[in-house]
Amino acid sequence: MPLPLIRLGAVDSTQAFLERHPELGFCGVLAGEQLAGRGRGDNTWVSRPGAGLWLSASIPVPAVLPGLVLQRAMAVVAEVLEPCGARLGLKWPNDLVAWKEGRLVKVGGIIGQSKGDRTLLGLGVNLTRAPEIPGRAIPPACLAELATGPVPDPAVLARELLDAWEDLAITRVPPFFWPGPGDPVTWEEGQGRCVDWLEDGRLRVELEGAIRDLTAGDLA
Repeated sequence: MPLPLIRLGAVDSTQAFLERHPELGFCGVLAGEQLAGRGRGDNTWVSRPGAGLWLSASIPVPAVLPGLVLQRAMAVVAEVLEPCGARLGLKWPNDLVAWKEGRLVKVGGIIGQSKGDRTLLGLGVNLTRAPEIPGRAIPPACLAELATGPVPDPAVLARELLDAWEDLAITRVPPFFWPGPGDPVTWEEGQGRCVDWLEDGRLRVELEGAIRDLTAGDLA
């Protein structure tokens, strides 16, 4: 049975809403606007009305390694948006990105957390407008400025994603991954070069001849 989709006009955060309402069970929550959207760590996510997809989902804990959950979920997003004609890739560990005029830009991000028998996924995708955030190494962009086809309706997109998220054991491969071998990587303790993406979701990097495997919590 498809997960029910709850639609809200405005909410502080779809993720916070699901945290407050475990009695809703497995479901999705789509908001027209978030007043206090969340990003990774302490970052906020600008979620203006009509500008994007602001979606959270409560799903059964996926039968995959914890480090792969967000990567698998975001690979679904890239696949579902493929008909728009934009070439969307995955930036480690949790961003949806594209190349625009030779520069990497950020189209979306995903966060996640475990709550007992539930996994809560929170997704933001800039569909028709991107926020202006000066000073970002990877600036925001929206799907509309990258796509060659129509931008999907948020409710239709949310329904497709919820259906696909119910089985994250399926391996989906986005058009590209960043960083690739040799690309620079910055984390809390230093800077180095990417060696490879590991099968458990970690990123292998090299720093002055030493090898380290990063988890999402290490990245600055």
